[in-house]
Order: sequence, then structure tokens, then C-alpha cells
Amino acid sequence: MTYYDQPLFDRTLARFGLSVPEDAQSRLDAFAGLVLRKNEVMNLTNLTSPADVAQKHLADSLLLLQAKTLPDSGRVLDVGTGAGFPAVPLAIVRPGWEVSALDATRKKVDFLEEVRAALGVPSRCLCGRAETLGKESAYREHFDVVTARAVAALYVLSELCLPMVRVGGLFAAMKGASADEELRASEPHIRELGGAVEDVIHYALDENGEDRRAIVLVKKVKQTPSKFPRPYAKIKK
Repeated sequence: MTYYDQPLFDRTLARFGLSVPEDAQSRLDAFAGLVLRKNEVMNLTNLTSPADVAQKHLADSLLLLQAKTLPDSGRVLDVGTGAGFPAVPLAIVRPGWEVSALDATRKKVDFLEEVRAALGVPSRCLCGRAETLGKESAYREHFDVVTARAVAALYVLSELCLPMVRVGGLFAAMKGASADEELRASEPHIRELGGAVEDVIHYALDENGEDRRAIVLVKKVKQTPSKFPRPYAKIKK
């Protein structure tokens, strides 16, 4: 049984010059099956049709690979991973990456441990809050790439994620159509956190050009001041 619309998945990636090998396709399908079966007993996603799984979960996760400055290898952290998007698809397609998936909900992390046992990905599953881990020496300025997909406003995400990016590394925020507006409001804070906006990649996920998305790429150019990240409630204020 195929759990996602593979022709739609292939067409979506091909529009951006991307593709995945056949063995990765089968592992992505196995992952989709695990998500959908778990979703019957636990709320992981409202998007469950083969088309939505293909385009809005799997393909959109891999469209991060449009960013040409991503390293071929290194430590990657996905903050607020939920059901494992984009962490698991990235770990499947980029075996040179040591992918860690972070979520604050224990049941979701337990599910990702099941995924790791079944498929061998991602390499690490972490249960905790980003504002806490960002203060810990084991994670602070430790990762080559930190990403987050549709988790919170860019202003908030920047403070949660940039403290865990090493100097010289990248923070990649996967955002929707409001990315430019969010960036205008967030850029002074990004600079305060030690980041500099490198690029914003705009694209439409669907073939009609209506589902607008963006990837905000921030280079970590200096260490984050020790007072960051602050408690989540304070960040939101």
C-alpha cells in the first residue's frame, strides 16, 4: 500500500530541481504509513489524504533543500518537530546529516522513537523546550543547522533557535505567505541574537501558485548574548 501520492510528490520536487532516489521513496512511504496509523489513536495531523501527505508533509519538508548554502554533513536540529516534519524526511534523504528532532510533548517524542527503531531515523529524539535547551552547554551553539516549520512567529522562533546554532551555522525558518512582514518586525532582534539574514527563498507549494511559502535563512555571525533565550512567556511579550 502507498500512503502518499508519489506522482504529485515527484512533480512538486521536480519544479524546484529536486528528486529523491527510489530507496528513499520507499522509506518515506513507510514513514507516512507510521504517521497515519499513529494518527488514528493520537492527534498528529489533520492532513491525511495521499495528496496532502505527498505535498504538504513530505515534499514541503524536503523543499528546505532549495537552500544552496546548507552543508553536506553536520548536526541538524528540528525544533517543534511534531510528527517528525521536516526532521524525518531530511534524515532519510540526507544520510550525511546527524538529525535531532525536538518536541515538548512526550507522546510525540515516544512516537519518533518508534520511527527511529523502525526506519533508523532520526538520529536523536529530544523531549524538552527550546528555551531550556538553548541555555544548556550540550546544545548551546552546537548545531550546524537549526530549522523550524510553522511553529511560531519569526520573532519568537529566532530567539528559540539562534542560541543553538553554532557561529557560522544557519537558522532556517520555514514560513508561510507572511514571511516578509514577519521578517521586517524580527530583523533587529535577529541581529541582537547574533544573526544576519542571508536569504529569503519564496516559492509556491502548489502548481497553481496559490499556496505561498518562504524559507528565511539566517547566518549566525556572532555568539548569542547569554541572556537569551528568555522564558517563553517573556519572548512572546
